[in-house]
Amino acid sequence: MTKMVSSEYLGLLKAVRERVRSAQYSALKAVNKELIHLYWDIGKMIVERQFKHGWGKAIVETLARDLQAEFPGMQGFSARNIWYMRIFYVTYRKNGKLQPLVAEISWTKHLIIIDRCRDDFEREFYIRMTRKFGWTKNVLIHQIDNQGYKKTMVNQTNFDKALPEKIKNQAKLAVKDEYTFDFLELGEKHSEMELERALIVKVNQFLVEMGGTFAFMGNQFRLEIDGEEFFIDILLYHRRLKRLVAVELKVGKFLPEYVGKMQFYLAALDNMVREKGENTSIGIILCRDKKRTIVEYALKESKKPIAVSQYRITSTLPKNLRKELPAPEQIRKLFNEI
Repeated sequence: MTKMVSSEYLGLLKAVRERVRSAQYSALKAVNKELIHLYWDIGKMIVERQFKHGWGKAIVETLARDLQAEFPGMQGFSARNIWYMRIFYVTYRKNGKLQPLVAEISWTKHLIIIDRCRDDFEREFYIRMTRKFGWTKNVLIHQIDNQGYKKTMVNQTNFDKALPEKIKNQAKLAVKDEYTFDFLELGEKHSEMELERALIVKVNQFLVEMGGTFAFMGNQFRLEIDGEEFFIDILLYHRRLKRLVAVELKVGKFLPEYVGKMQFYLAALDNMVREKGENTSIGIILCRDKKRTIVEYALKESKKPIAVSQYRITSTLPKNLRKELPAPEQIRKLFNEI
């Protein structure tokens, strides 16, 4: 082949490869949907016949034994898994909003959500977030164990007025009120530089805690403005929101002046770093401690989209936040965006 032909062939190969992968992904999604529908129907049939005939738990073991004999080598018909099919149906049968969603994620992830969540809103949050942001099994487990639902619902941002209507709720769901860095080997007393270095050493775990949909762009990200240098602690990129995310680390309490500095960074990023087709940048000020009222006032007049969050070395949700979840109608409005 000539160089021209070789170049054209490589283009063909790339296009065919992408099409094959697209088809494989579509086929996997179709298989997963059919499997979830199958498990739903089996769970429904068990529940209906238990009610009609007064059968107890023993019917599940009997059914498992007979199905394994009927379909040798086919996985999924253990007594334990069939019992989960029953639980799966009972859990979602009365929730008209969740029923259409259950086929959107894998069975393994459903088992995790069923086992670890006890509230319909919490289950819906994790189903929608897993579907929207492509959370892996490990990311899902991590988010549930670290109370991602509660920490997301009570976050403090100015996104309502600083972002367009069509994107603000998705952005709010991408930021938590508190991040847990229990994977770091840091003592209670540490400097901002020590915190930054520790996060970079374990950047994969850091990105999982951030939500699993961020890409790492660099630390001490340099900006040169009018002959002077400025450095952003950590720069991330949110793949779904298509936005640069500047993260500033503060080992003490939140101070209102941090907002002004973050606004400066975001303006510079939008003007100097943002690529064509990307959306305006977002800032996260990550502090060791914050007073919610002070944060509220500090963000009130800010025109740039900024979130103020806390970080902790150990996994605990502050007692004063445990009962501060939004009203059901507010939660529902957020969910409608994902």
